[in-house]
Amino acid sequence: MGRLIDFDLPQNNILSNVAGGGASNDNPLDPEEFRRQGHMVIDFIADYYKNIEKYPVLSQVEPGYLKKRLPTSAPMNPESIETILGDVQDHIVPGITHWQSPNYFAYFPSSGSIAGFLGEMLATGFNVVGFNWMSSPAATELESIVMDWLGQMLRLPKSFLFSGNGGGVLQGTTCEAILCTLVAARDRTLRIIGNDNIGKLVVYCSDQTHCAFKKAAQIAGINPDNFRVIPTTLSSSFSMCPKALRNTIIADVEAGLVPIFLLATVGTTSTTAVDPLGPLCDVAKDYGMWVHVDAAYAGSICICPEFRHFIDGVEGADSFSFNAHKWFFTTLDCCCLWVKDPAALTQSLSTDPEYLKNKATESKQVVDYKDWQLALSRRFRSLKLWLVLRSYGVEKLRGFLRSHVKMAKVFQGFVEADNRFEVVVPRNFANVCFRITPSAVMSSSTKSSNGVLGEITNSNDISSPRTKTKMGMVNEVNQKLMESINGSGGIYMTHSVVGGIYLLRFAVGATLTQESHVIEAWNVVKQHAHAILNSIPTTHSQ
Repeated sequence: MGRLIDFDLPQNNILSNVAGGGASNDNPLDPEEFRRQGHMVIDFIADYYKNIEKYPVLSQVEPGYLKKRLPTSAPMNPESIETILGDVQDHIVPGITHWQSPNYFAYFPSSGSIAGFLGEMLATGFNVVGFNWMSSPAATELESIVMDWLGQMLRLPKSFLFSGNGGGVLQGTTCEAILCTLVAARDRTLRIIGNDNIGKLVVYCSDQTHCAFKKAAQIAGINPDNFRVIPTTLSSSFSMCPKALRNTIIADVEAGLVPIFLLATVGTTSTTAVDPLGPLCDVAKDYGMWVHVDAAYAGSICICPEFRHFIDGVEGADSFSFNAHKWFFTTLDCCCLWVKDPAALTQSLSTDPEYLKNKATESKQVVDYKDWQLALSRRFRSLKLWLVLRSYGVEKLRGFLRSHVKMAKVFQGFVEADNRFEVVVPRNFANVCFRITPSAVMSSSTKSSNGVLGEITNSNDISSPRTKTKMGMVNEVNQKLMESINGSGGIYMTHSVVGGIYLLRFAVGATLTQESHVIEAWNVVKQHAHAILNSIPTTHSQ
């Protein structure tokens, strides 16, 4: 794969502090040896960030590369941290796609921060297993406090907070949050209609909902035939239609089925579309359904007053989640989930073996988070979130998030000012969905377009063979553009296909990204687009 810049790094930059003798100690937790090696690892990571722009954002290795580089078996004798870090630099770093690079614009961000890293270090250093209050009281109580803090920042209804009758829990990922709430909704209904009727349960989402929901439904035992997907359209910016939802539910009820769960999304994966929470919750309420709001990406920015309206209507939902490890400067994994009725979770997820019984639990004055999640064991995740909130404060966090939106607006302006490109869907947050326009492709491929473009953009019959062929050509050109850009290593973007349109996603959110990186990214896009458009074979149309 080609490269735009020289990515060779002087080894002494990262390994300058990694010289010295090997470590040999019979105590795996010797404090002084930990101090020595820990300083070396911190220096290594600091130098990695100092030089991160010099690496190709998307790893350039081929499948199976690492097996060719590493021994076929583990060492029989200890190896020094110096040797190990040398191998990390030589063999591991080349195989990393650098999510923290300022030139990373793919998927959604996984933004990091010093506070997030140090909080992770503290959590790892204590290495407590906080399954119940007794196992480590601070782990439980800090989590409850931090979740109320964050809920207040989002202006969630008090019914979602511990200070009301609800509460928050830190899950690993949104996938877990969805599964936990779906299981709670399933069991709430089955306790009424009987377990034998599980085959009648129906769940609902849009065609833009994250695939994690389908996986959760499979695990929860929902009949695959009862997984309803509500179509969306470009004209509605791919948000879910409450009327279409109601009509689907009515048909199911008339067929003797039982609606139990709706997943609404704020900031869909493909285009950051926003489902209308209030109207959707109104529909679901008429049928006694559980509503979960997945704001995995966009929830972070709703701490800014000017973006809070995107979750208006959340008061009608039963649960709400967002990933602090996406756009909230907290390292993976850290999904924040709030529920109005914690008992619905604990009734489905709790266990009570003799060896976990204790007076604190029996007093019912404490939270045992093992009963709010799938696994028994759990990490001290709240430490890193606590450090992020305290180290930066609400106003500075808002400033970080606003800066990313501002940079996305800059990129959007570049797209809109170039008649070869178009923004495919309205930008809600810091993700710009764009493509090379059909007119640019057609003008490059024909000397006289003679109505071909009109057939693509204005025809009511987009299923006609001729229109499909031309749409396919436009999509192919845009796919080539993305592959060419990513192959260069200079920047990294990802794509999606919505409404038959292949689009490129430019997601701003890496902590190190500045406006200069956005400007350079646009230059890269223009450079590759120019080359691709000029390489399209020229034909004559009649």
